[in-house]
Amino acid sequence: MRSPEEFNEDRWLDEEAGPIVRPYVMTRGRTEPTRGKFDLISLVVATRTPSPVEIGLGPEHLTILRLCDDFLSVAEIAARMDLPAGTIRVLLGDLLDRGFIDVQEPHPETELDDDCFYQAVIDGLRSL
Repeated sequence: MRSPEEFNEDRWLDEEAGPIVRPYVMTRGRTEPTRGKFDLISLVVATRTPSPVEIGLGPEHLTILRLCDDFLSVAEIAARMDLPAGTIRVLLGDLLDRGFIDVQEPHPETELDDDCFYQAVIDGLRSL
């Protein structure tokens, strides 16, 4: 019979991937960011680096800050870190709350109630 330590080790290790950490552990069970929308095409940039005595930042937070030396989309951050976008959004919310990042949300080209927009769509459809 296997000891509890052996069972626990098998459960949290993967031969190919190494130690497994579930995304909900990184976010402490949170599924929504505390603030910010973080659309997949929102651009994120680090505004300051954490001090060595900064409390409450995990390794994933620090990785995001390193990646975001220049503007990077939420989708790119998720892809580079190989994490779900939902997890990245929660982590970005933490960083935004603490003033470590700035976010540029996408802005629509035109307002949907703009008559010119609708006329352009109608003209486009007629030309087909």
